[in-house]
Formats: sequence, C-alpha cells, structure tokens
Amino acid sequence: MSALTVAVIGTGRMGTAMARRLVAAGHEVTAYNRTAERAAALGVPVAGSAREAAERSQFVVVSLADDDAVRSVYAGDDGIVAGLAEGAVVLDTSTIHPATVRELAAGVADRGASLLDTPVSGSVPLVERGELTILVGGDGHALDRARPVLGAFGSRILHLGGQGAGATMKLVVNSVVHGLNLAVAEALVLAERAGVDRAAAYDVFTSSAVAAPFVMYKRDAYVHPENASVAFALDLVAKDLRLISDLAGSVGARMHQAGATADIVAEAVREGYGQRDMSAIADLLRHSG
Repeated sequence: MSALTVAVIGTGRMGTAMARRLVAAGHEVTAYNRTAERAAALGVPVAGSAREAAERSQFVVVSLADDDAVRSVYAGDDGIVAGLAEGAVVLDTSTIHPATVRELAAGVADRGASLLDTPVSGSVPLVERGELTILVGGDGHALDRARPVLGAFGSRILHLGGQGAGATMKLVVNSVVHGLNLAVAEALVLAERAGVDRAAAYDVFTSSAVAAPFVMYKRDAYVHPENASVAFALDLVAKDLRLISDLAGSVGARMHQAGATADIVAEAVREGYGQRDMSAIADLLRHSG
C-alpha cells in the first residue's frame, strides 16, 4: 500500500492515538492542534493552522470535543474548508450532532471534497491496537478511498447510510453506554451499602449476564476510583446527553432512561466531578445521602 498524506486535526487522547497508528501504518501525517505543544509531542510535522494541515493532505482526520470546536476549525480563512483540494476526504471522528455534520458537509462539497462522519466506538487502548469500530455516514465511493486511513486504527468499518448516519448511531450507542455506566454505579454502591465488598461485587458483575465489554474494561476504574485515569470525562458525558436529548426530541423518540441519566450527570458536574472519569458517578452516589 502506498503512503497517503493525512492531516490529524485535534491531538487529544484519541487524536494522538490515531495519529500514531497512522504513522505506524506508513502514512505521511501532519498534525494541527490549538495548543501546538501537544501536536509537537507526536514527532510529526505540525501545521500552523487547520488550513495549512488540510492543504498538505489528501485526507483530513478530525477529532475534537464538541460541535462548537468542530465548527470553529472548519470555518474561516485558516479553517479546514479553505485548505481542501478537490477530491480530498474529511473524516470527522468527533461525537457531534448529525445536523452539524450535514451543515459542514455543504461547505466541504463546495470545494469539490467529501465529508464522511466517522465517529468511533472504543477507547484509547482499542485505538492503539487498531481495533476501533468506525460508524460511517456519507458517500460510499469516498469511503472506499478512505478505508486505508480508517483501517489504521479501526478493525470494523460499518457504513450505515448517508450523511449524518454515523453521527446518529454514535449518539445511539452512547445513550446505552451512559445508561449502563449509571446502572453499574448504582448497583455497585447498593452492594457496598448492603455490606458486600466492592471488589467481590464487581467480580460478580463480570461473571454474570451483565458482563458487557464496558463492564469488563471499567473494572479498575470502579474498584479503585482513587487511581482512575480519565478515559471519558463527565463533562463530555453531559455534552453527549444533551445531543441525545436534542436528537430524540427532533424525531419524537421517548428516552426516559437517558433523561434520568442526564439528571444525575448534571448533578455530578455541579458537584465538581466534571473532569473526572465517567465511573466517578459511583463516588457521587457513595457520598450523597
């Protein structure tokens, strides 16, 4: 496979891991991040703007926190859109509203380029192993061209339909993940308050019908919250739940569990847990009356 030129816009935890996988696959990577020092740590060329990164690249991988950050990096004289060459493909892995995807896609198309919404399901360790599941919305021909890029960090690439379908499915999946997170936290604290050892209770979870992959890989975070690294901050959980609520309202879907989860997450953020891992919901419940 010949090397492709790829820009990575956003070098947070996920973006950094994706960039490293792309380099390991032999692609020529240019990075851009609003905090240049974070991009420089990758050891690849660092662009001075998103436009410059896009100008150097056939493919642009975007990994940012929310809709506002994504919009800001596409727009303006220094934005991604201004730097796109005809035929370029933008792969947006951010968790954003499907309406935002469709809004941005119009500007990308005006440049003769393509935007695929390609949010991912999985954590940083899965990126590092190249085992993410990638949820794709958009043009199938553009996806065929982009498969060597996505295949550097994903083992399953699922084409779900037109523009916004990937973003929609990401919110659908996260509605389950966030509900499961709260359910595990509540059940674990219930076991503790009823006198069962925390680690023993969690071992039952991982040996029972509820032993989903999420439950398995979050064991250390739940059992040893004092040492938990931030894999998914509660601030971002709250953002996801707002997007899920908005999407549900727009299509007339009843989401009672998601609403209850959003209330608890909002309480956690108010109480100062926003920068902690999502598993810290259990600590909120432990310390509340």
